[in-house]
Amino acid sequence: MWLVWLAIALLAALAEVASLNFVLLMFAGGALAAAFADALGAPLPVEVVVFGVVSVGLLFVGRPPLVAWSDRTAHHPTGVAALVGQTAEVLTEVDPRGGQVKLAGEVWSARAEGPGSVLPLGTRVTVLRIDGATAVVAAEPPQLGTTAQEPDAPAT
Repeated sequence: MWLVWLAIALLAALAEVASLNFVLLMFAGGALAAAFADALGAPLPVEVVVFGVVSVGLLFVGRPPLVAWSDRTAHHPTGVAALVGQTAEVLTEVDPRGGQVKLAGEVWSARAEGPGSVLPLGTRVTVLRIDGATAVVAAEPPQLGTTAQEPDAPAT
């Protein structure tokens, strides 16, 4: 009978690969526990109880951390999508028609978001989106807790 439980575990694990929701994997764990119970000489009714208890236990105890881990690791943007929201530095004046920024260690062509926006050399900007090979940028908002000083006011 342990071979039947092992086959159930294998089929559930293979089906999990198609679904990727970590439910069938918990049933595979229950089937492995039932196979182990059979190997220890347990009768069939005990094996079925072991299968049910272990499967339900894994659903409530083992599945939530797996789902959290999967959500945390599975949704990282890659390529140019990962550049959106990044900070860049203006290398040549950027206006709605063009300019250049240093983004992720590389020089990118850029344009300012919004008509009439001009971003001077050295300005820190945020990437709003990537259009082709051009970064569309806007000036970073001022940091909280910083205040602008009057040019004639002495530093304190």
